[in-house]
Amino acid sequence: MASTHSARILVASNRGPITYTEDESGALTAKRGGGGLVSGLSAIDPDAGAVWVCSALGDGDREAVRRGVGEPGVRMLDIPADVHHDAYNGVANSTLWFVHHMLYQTPLEPSFDAEFRRQWASYETYNRAFAEALAQEAADGASVLVQDYHLTLVPRMLRELRPDLRIGHFSHTPWAPVEYFRLLPDDIAAQVLDGILGADRAAFLTRRWADAFTECARAVLGPDAPSGTRIGVHGLGADADFLRARAHQADVDDRIATLRKQIGTAPDGSPRRTVVRVDRTELSKNIVRGLHAFRQLLDERPDWRERVVHIALAYPSRQDLAVYRDYMTEVQRVADDINERYGTPDWTPVVLHLKDDFARSLAAYRLADVALVNPIRDGMNLVAKEVPVVSDEGCALVLSREAGAYEELGDDALVVNPYDVVGTAAALHEALSMPRAERAERTKRLAGAATALPPTRWFLDQLGALEGGQ
Repeated sequence: MASTHSARILVASNRGPITYTEDESGALTAKRGGGGLVSGLSAIDPDAGAVWVCSALGDGDREAVRRGVGEPGVRMLDIPADVHHDAYNGVANSTLWFVHHMLYQTPLEPSFDAEFRRQWASYETYNRAFAEALAQEAADGASVLVQDYHLTLVPRMLRELRPDLRIGHFSHTPWAPVEYFRLLPDDIAAQVLDGILGADRAAFLTRRWADAFTECARAVLGPDAPSGTRIGVHGLGADADFLRARAHQADVDDRIATLRKQIGTAPDGSPRRTVVRVDRTELSKNIVRGLHAFRQLLDERPDWRERVVHIALAYPSRQDLAVYRDYMTEVQRVADDINERYGTPDWTPVVLHLKDDFARSLAAYRLADVALVNPIRDGMNLVAKEVPVVSDEGCALVLSREAGAYEELGDDALVVNPYDVVGTAAALHEALSMPRAERAERTKRLAGAATALPPTRWFLDQLGALEGGQ
C-alpha cells in the first residue's frame, strides 16, 4: 500500500472495531464491536484524521481485505494465518499472557525450545507488519497508541521507522514481578521490555503493574531503565450511562424473568438470595475455586441451603486452545457435582450458563445480592465495576486482592485471597448476611469509584498525556 502519511491519531491493536463474516453466497456482513477504545475514538473530532490499525482475525476479515472492503478510519492487516496463529496463540496468549498472570505449572512448563523460537520469529514478523502500517499511515508528528501484550515490539520498531512520532503503549494485563517475568529467556525478556521502551510513554491500569514493569526493566536492562520513557497509570472505569440505559431494555427484562424462574423462592416463600459471577472462562478468572467456595458455604452453613442460588455465567474464551476447553469442562463438572449433591426438586444451587449473552449478563447484574469477582490475577476486571453500577437493590462485592480493581474498590469490598476457598466461603456468608442499608451504602460508594474514569475519558487522558509530555 502506498504511504498516505495523513493520520494525526492512530490506534494499534490485535482486534479492531469491526469484524466481517461471509455467508454461503459470498456476501460479507460487518459487525461493529464495543469497548473503551471504540468509545474513546468516537470522542475525537472527525476531522482529526484518526486511523485504527488492526489484524484480520478470521476468514471473513481476510476476504474483506482482499476485496478492498472496509470503512473509513480502519486499516485491517491481512497477516498470513499461520504467522498470526504463532504470534497470537503461541506467544501472546500461551506465553506472555501466562507470564503476566503467573499461571504456569513450573515443574512442567514453560519450556522454551526450538518450536518457541520459531513462534517468536512469527511474533516479530507480526509486530513488524503493524509498525510498517503505522509508519505508512501516520502524519508528521502524529500520536500513536499501541495496545497490549500482542504488540510489545511495535513501539521500538516504529521508532526506528518514524522517529518523529509520539508513541504510547498501554498494557491491559497485569505486569509480572521480576522473578516471574524472568522465566522468559533473557534475550526475549530484554526484547519485550526494550520494545515497549521504544515508546515515549508506557501506561498501565494500576500503579502496582506500572511499578512491576519498572522493576523488570531495571533488573533486565540495567539500573538506568526506563530512561527516556515516561510511565503512566490510567484505571479504566465503567461506562455508567451506557450500562444503565442498556440494562433496562426489553430483552434484559425478559432475561430477568427467566432467571427469576430459575432462582425460585425459598421454602418459606421469601426470595432466594443470589451470588452472581460473570466471566469469560479464562484461566485467570478462578471460576472453579469460586464454585468450590460456594460448595464450602453450603457445607459449613447448611442454613443457606435452598435459600441462595449461585448464578454463574461463564462464557467461552479461546476455545481454539485445549487448556481452555479443558477448563470449561471442569467448570461444568464442578457445577454439576454441586447440583447433584445439594439440589432438590425445587432448588438448583448453581445456575450455570455457558453461552455468551450480554442481555443475560446485565440481568444477572441487576439481580445480584452478592457479586463474586475472585480472579487469580487480573489487569483491572470491569465486572467488579459494572455490577455496582447496574444492581437494582445494591450488592455486596467479594473481590480478589489480585484484581486491579482492588486498588479503587478494596475499601468497600469484602477482600479475599483468591486461593483461599475457606476464606472466600466466609466472605460469601458475610456478604449474604450484610444488612440491606450497609449493602446499599457500599454499593453507592463502589459505583462512584467504578465510574471515575469512563472509557472515553480513559482514552482521552492517555492521548492528552502523550501529546502533553506528561
